[in-house]
Amino acid sequence: MVIVRHGLRARIVETEAYLGPHDQACHTAKGRTKRNEIMFGPPGVAYVYFIYGIYYMLNFVTGDHTGQAVLIRAAEPLEGFAPGQRLDGPGKLARALGITTREHNGLVLGTPALTVEAGPSPSRHFRGPRIGIDYAGAWRDAPLRFCVEGTPHLSRK
Repeated sequence: MVIVRHGLRARIVETEAYLGPHDQACHTAKGRTKRNEIMFGPPGVAYVYFIYGIYYMLNFVTGDHTGQAVLIRAAEPLEGFAPGQRLDGPGKLARALGITTREHNGLVLGTPALTVEAGPSPSRHFRGPRIGIDYAGAWRDAPLRFCVEGTPHLSRK
């Protein structure tokens, strides 16, 4: 898939799935809050949140009113980015796309402000555990991180 925003195009190369309230790493695991309300809405909407007082994170709501989303962890710059610009982490990716909580949380995908379109299918991919969720008990090692194999644009090996 390719993210398109204001003349920028980037191929998604790494994601993490968050499966809803039963997934202890998911923001909806402790119920509905003002922060995660968007995740309980319809699919095809951006869920953007601020973390560590530094980074915005871009997620796409995937479940139909079920509290599920996919974090977009990394992308390969295709068009419109500065030469050498890195999108190899969710904070870097959101910053490069100009994504902020106040303006973009709840955006419907497919609008001029944020579009996702089909891109080339990877010839090889792999899955493994998500990153930075040591608190999630048995969910810590669930193989819910999906990456394009062989790309130098991943957030971590």
